[in-house]
Amino acid sequence: MRAALIPEEAVEFERDWRAALARAGETLDLSEVLETLESWRLVAQLTAATGAEAHRAMYRRAAARLAGEDIPADEPLARTKARLGR
Repeated sequence: MRAALIPEEAVEFERDWRAALARAGETLDLSEVLETLESWRLVAQLTAATGAEAHRAMYRRAAARLAGEDIPADEPLARTKARLGR
């Protein structure tokens, strides 16, 4: 799954994955681990189906609609996602 993610999101996935595993180790509850995997599985499927650049463009289009302005194609994905509250 990680291989299907764009590099910026692979970093996010690893952070979320490690946090979910740590909490599961404390609580002995795997629900959050499974939820994390499912959430990122959907992102990986979308990325694999559309390609990396189309995936990034999807975020830019969504942010542009919310902001009511164009988002530069070279804007870092983290900033674009911040515009989306992610």
